[in-house]
Amino acid sequence: MYKKKSLTKIAILTAVVAIGISITYAQDDEEDPIRELVSRLDLEGYKAVIKGLAQFGDRRQGTERNRRAVDWIEEQLQAVGCTNTERLHYVFDPEPRPPRQRRSQSDEIVDLTTSTGGKVGRNGSGPGGSSIYGYRAQTGVNRDLMAQPDERIRELNREEPVNGPRTEVYCTKIGTTRPEEMYILGAHMDGHGVNEAVNDDASGTALVMELARIFNSPDVETEVSIRFALWNNEETGLNGSYAYVEQRKDLQGIENPPGSGRYPEPRWLGMIQHDMMLWDHGAPRADGTVSRDQRSEADVNIEFQSNSDLTDESMRLAFMFKAAADKYNTDYPATVGPHMTNTDSTPFMNEVPSISLRENERGMHTGAGWNPTWHTPLDVWTTFTDDDFRLGLNAAQTTLSAIAELTGTKIK
Repeated sequence: MYKKKSLTKIAILTAVVAIGISITYAQDDEEDPIRELVSRLDLEGYKAVIKGLAQFGDRRQGTERNRRAVDWIEEQLQAVGCTNTERLHYVFDPEPRPPRQRRSQSDEIVDLTTSTGGKVGRNGSGPGGSSIYGYRAQTGVNRDLMAQPDERIRELNREEPVNGPRTEVYCTKIGTTRPEEMYILGAHMDGHGVNEAVNDDASGTALVMELARIFNSPDVETEVSIRFALWNNEETGLNGSYAYVEQRKDLQGIENPPGSGRYPEPRWLGMIQHDMMLWDHGAPRADGTVSRDQRSEADVNIEFQSNSDLTDESMRLAFMFKAAADKYNTDYPATVGPHMTNTDSTPFMNEVPSISLRENERGMHTGAGWNPTWHTPLDVWTTFTDDDFRLGLNAAQTTLSAIAELTGTKIK
């Protein structure tokens, strides 16, 4: 629970931020370059990148399918003009874990309207007890190859991971007047669950790749640099993003070689993570089933972490993103919450203002089983509708418009 003083402080800051942002965006829309950039996002293009990632199955780290996906991402970034791609190298070799207790196939949720067999209750005193979550469904990571009914997808995911060297790819839009500073836009490209990892996290990876395409268009200039990073090893404990912070945080703002005007690691101004962008179908019913349809209250969740060292700065960044969504999103609104957790912005949150965009509140909705595709065989292309994909597109609109404002983006 939060202390009363902290709640009061957040409430006051929220009001100040909201007032300031409303003034910033109360400008004439004539010749608005941000609106033009947002119009360059389209649903079919976003879906095509997700579909391209899905061809590699769940892209589980430590496998050939993961390595091929990293190569493909780099090729796509270069093809859209973000040609200065780089690889971060690290080794993943953890201590062996005790064997997992595997769930039987009969326990897997294979249809969104099928009951979970009574494995549903209320968090607290059990069925009928009080809870902030309401009803919650069982969650877990599927490791059973045969739980995936699609034979083609089973074969894509047959190889098991091995420890060893890992790579992840990023590229950078160089700022024209402040190349020594940058915002980092991130998503994790690995997944698991014997699926196609469409939502977790091709949806976020495709978002970052689409923004790389737009910001690297020949007619687009930014005053501040922007880095587009596709993390690996998120599903094993944020290892790829932790490796990035460990290797590069002390290089920030150092000109190399001196006098060259080149900054291999510009100083971090903000980190924005995108993780699971598509599914906002509401809470489980009493029998554990979830609606097949996007709920009418669906929104883009923008989260900061209330116990980070940079809470105030991160909160201001989050509300700036909400203001951008209020102005430029076409279908879904955005909300702000203080529970950013379990995603690749966590390693950054005490170093730089950090936020995460996602479909549901991570610490509440996702953990309570609102999304039956999370780490299950259901995270495949055919599960999702255009209403789902459009939620991800609106998250892209949110980040594109906010970052364009923050980096002084112009169309030549």
